[in-house]
Amino acid sequence: MENVDKELLNKIADTSEFEGAYNIRKNGQGIERKVTPNINILTKTDKPGIDIYIKENTKYEFVHIPVIITESGLNDIVYNDFYIGKNANVVIIAGCGIHNDHHKDSQHDGIHRFFLEEGAKVKYVEKHYGEGTGDGKRILNPVTEVYLKQGSNLEMETVQIKGVDHSIRITKGELGVNTNLVISEKIMTGGAQYAKTIFEVELKGENASTKVTSRSVATEKSCQQFESKIIGNTKCFGHVECDAIIKDSAKVIAIPEIVANNVEANLIHEAAIGKIAGEQLMKLMTLGLTEKEAEEEIIKGFLK
Repeated sequence: MENVDKELLNKIADTSEFEGAYNIRKNGQGIERKVTPNINILTKTDKPGIDIYIKENTKYEFVHIPVIITESGLNDIVYNDFYIGKNANVVIIAGCGIHNDHHKDSQHDGIHRFFLEEGAKVKYVEKHYGEGTGDGKRILNPVTEVYLKQGSNLEMETVQIKGVDHSIRITKGELGVNTNLVISEKIMTGGAQYAKTIFEVELKGENASTKVTSRSVATEKSCQQFESKIIGNTKCFGHVECDAIIKDSAKVIAIPEIVANNVEANLIHEAAIGKIAGEQLMKLMTLGLTEKEAEEEIIKGFLK
């Protein structure tokens, strides 16, 4: 790998040298792969992408599936399916980094589906990052589908670090009996960037639950849109929280929807959009920070 490849991997995965099972994709092609006795990775034969099989009772292993793009003008799409065995407990780290130094747009669309068997637990981390000196856009459109069988749990952390010019992020889930889906999203936009998030979770099994937390910062002339829909079909619990800081000439839109199809469905939605409070700035400035430094510290803490 070249230095720029390693730098991108460090941005989206905090390392360029992976332990456990991994599959590295660069400019639309797989370039490195490793499997373990409990985790197998197979190339799809009908479309671009991979199938990841994790054996039942696999404990505390890691799977890395990063994507890096350094080719301007590339439109890459990949379909990755994860099959998590009964009572397995694993961490899956994904994400995409785009380096674009030219005038053509570079785009990656990653469609990920998770199928968790009974009692399985997964922590899924996905980071997106863009950089480069060219005026070609860096476009990322991730789609995540989650299917949870009885007693399974998935915790999902998504981060859009910076440099992504346009993104539409879609997450859908179908939850069975005694399942839990926790989603945490952090996004920061600037310039003329656009970021749209769509969450749609259906609580189908008794005692299914979900908690969705979105924190975002929109600056300059950027625009963000957050849409969420929680459907409760039985005794269940759903909580969506959307908090955003807005600065300059930015725009933030929040569109909540909760649908209770059962008298015992307990569904909550909270949203708050506003500027940084003046008293917060003043408090930090009395400690010797400039206004800009104070804003940066507040934003850093908000997105932590």
